[in-house]
Amino acid sequence: MRKTALAAAVCVALLNLPAWPAGGGGGGGGGGGTVETKPVDPNYAAAQAAIKAEQWKEAIGRLTLVIQVDPNNADAWNLLGFSYRHIGDMDNSFKHYERALQINPKHRDAHEYIGEAYLQVGRVADAEVHLKALDKLCWLPCEQYTELKEKIADYKKK
Repeated sequence: MRKTALAAAVCVALLNLPAWPAGGGGGGGGGGGTVETKPVDPNYAAAQAAIKAEQWKEAIGRLTLVIQVDPNNADAWNLLGFSYRHIGDMDNSFKHYERALQINPKHRDAHEYIGEAYLQVGRVADAEVHLKALDKLCWLPCEQYTELKEKIADYKKK
């Protein structure tokens, strides 16, 4: 019991310490320990907003601009597949999901969404392939695995 109480006290003390930014101060010049982050592409942000508003053609237009600038952006390719699927253009949907997975074979959202697309066209076995891929990618059942598994089960009930 004493060790547990001591450990808890140490944790509380550490959590209450003031936080200092990385780099140790020193002011003005180069390399003060800051981490460079890539700025968000305004077209990508606009596409996300269009998707949220279910403005699929606007999203497609914006995402097309994103991949022209950054052709290896798996997230943009995935969202293009998602947007095409929502307007019923399944050929383009599959093409874009597959490109996302070529760039990043571990892209969980792309596996989930292409699995859902396969269900839309009645290809349950192909959806299950992506469910198995998600099972391997997720240490514990992740959101994408759980959702695709439920959709496959619902599809099979019908």
